[in-house]
Amino acid sequence: MNSSLDLLHLAAEAAERAGSYIRSVSRTVGQSDGGGKEGPSDGQTVRPSDWRSKGHHDWVTEVDRRAEALIAEVLGKGAPGSRLVGEESSPELVEQGLVWIVDPLDGTTNFLHGYPQYAVSIAATVNGVLEAAVVLDVTREYLYGAIRGKGAWLGDTRLGVSTISEPARALLGTGYPFKQLDRLDRYLEQFRRILPATSGVRRAGSAALDLADVAAGRLDGFWELTLAPWDSSAGILLIREAGGLVTDLAGRAIGAEHSAVVAGNPVIHAWLLKQLLGKS
Repeated sequence: MNSSLDLLHLAAEAAERAGSYIRSVSRTVGQSDGGGKEGPSDGQTVRPSDWRSKGHHDWVTEVDRRAEALIAEVLGKGAPGSRLVGEESSPELVEQGLVWIVDPLDGTTNFLHGYPQYAVSIAATVNGVLEAAVVLDVTREYLYGAIRGKGAWLGDTRLGVSTISEPARALLGTGYPFKQLDRLDRYLEQFRRILPATSGVRRAGSAALDLADVAAGRLDGFWELTLAPWDSSAGILLIREAGGLVTDLAGRAIGAEHSAVVAGNPVIHAWLLKQLLGKS
């Protein structure tokens, strides 16, 4: 059986392979990817006419599908018999045995516009428990990794959540309910309470990277009303192993599941929960 360290290394290999492919693709909108790597190495170009809608404000391209196929190839070869839950090909959650929770391109709309905030996210669960995870910031080539009970890292640097305890000094991340506009009024009520009480709120468009930023202490907290497991699973493990908390709106610790996500260092997390629920 693969150890947690083996799972981490395999996930990193798969993420790097997908990231290399994504960086090789050129776009006719937003030609620069922010990392100085332009033009396709394999001749592939994505045009606006290639975008396909899979839901309101939700795009998918052949890049997402091919990146997921590359990841599946690496993981299947390295861990025969394991299963993959992916946004594009196999969205049904399973828990038994070794399961990979994969988002091959978190931040597709950013990628399509050349906005340099998108990632590859891979988490390994064993019988439903998060064991290892990686998040690859594609344009910056930052690789975040975590192992349950062993910590989280960016490269060789151990990660730790911020120590800011005053909300007025805190910088938060968020995600809008852009796919579920019926939740927008509820979200805006929360936003109106939180924004004036903090140093600011950022929405960059990749939940995986937002959660990695919480783990790295760049953001002090984060919330979103609904995230899929492929958006959040890797980031959840990163934050917990960096000393932070991740729950739903009721304060229940969450794992690889569809859920609201509230994250942060312990102090800001507790404050954020109260604000989200409208408590003083």
